[in-house]
Formats: sequence, structure tokens, C-alpha cells
Amino acid sequence: MANLIYAINLSLDGYIADENGNFDWAQPSDDAHAFFNDLQRSVGTFLCGRRMYETMRVWDTFLLDDLPEVQREFAELWRATDKVVYSTTRDTMPEPRTRLERTFDPEVVQTMKDQADRDLSIGGAGLAAEAIRAGLVDRYVLRLVPTIVGGGTRALPDAARVDLALNTTRRFDDGSVLVDYSLR
Repeated sequence: MANLIYAINLSLDGYIADENGNFDWAQPSDDAHAFFNDLQRSVGTFLCGRRMYETMRVWDTFLLDDLPEVQREFAELWRATDKVVYSTTRDTMPEPRTRLERTFDPEVVQTMKDQADRDLSIGGAGLAAEAIRAGLVDRYVLRLVPTIVGGGTRALPDAARVDLALNTTRRFDDGSVLVDYSLR
């Protein structure tokens, strides 16, 4: 059985985007980016909401030769990953390896985990909140950025209790800190 991983960059006060939807403050250093590249290698399928998909789909469009090495590597890994986009407003998914689902069904996701030979990851705070509340997220990989934004999109949901065990911590050269937890 594969793990479902929630890997996210968040401000010290717990937000993935500020009140204006900006997340430029979370730009990772090459060191942090390389860590997420290594994590992406274990992922076969990425589950995301429409907004996260629209943010991440740029990795399908970059000219690889124009990217710095660490970003080029991520783009290649991203393109090799299957994507499931949950949206009620999109009609098509033009990018390769991408399919559309209208609703998030915890039983379907559990079946995906049971049948997968590689890990799954989930992105987008709203979709992740549904998976967290359903008890589907096995691992939380959180990169804490030393910035306080004061409000915006919360990284973790209200009304969810999850007991975790620490796997590891790591400090990156940009001053951010990684905490990696699994279910206890």
C-alpha cells in the first residue's frame, strides 16, 4: 500500500498563501527545491484541486533548457507524474497524464492507495483538508518558511485531530525548516 503525502510550504503562522493569494515569500532555495525533487521521485500520482493544478501546470509548459538544473529536474519529475484534478468548473484536462474528477470520494482514494506501487501526494489546502478529515493522509512534510503573513489560506484544517510521530527535521540554507511526520 502506498502512502498519501501532504507536502507543503507554509508560513510560520500556518498559511500557504497570504490574504491576497500571494505565496512568493515561500520561494525555495536550490537546497530546499532539491529536497522536494527527491520527494517527488517517490510519487506516482498527484491529487490536487483546480487552483493548485492551475498553479502547478506551468511545470508542463516550461522549456527545459531554459530552467536552472534543480528546476529542470522538478519539471521532468512533474511531467512523469500522473495527476488527478478535482474540479466542478473545468471541462477538460489538456495536459498529458492528467485526468478530471468531479468529486472527492475517500473510498476511491483509499482504493488508489491500496493499488498503487508508488506514493501519492495531495496538494491544495481545501482538498488536503478533506483527505485529512477522512484519515487518508499518512505523512505530513511541512517546510516552515521564516515569514509571518498574518492571514490567508490555512495549511491545515480546523476540526481535525491527527496524532503524529516525528520522522525527521532538516534546516535548509534559506533558513526554512522541514518537519516530516507520519501517523502515530
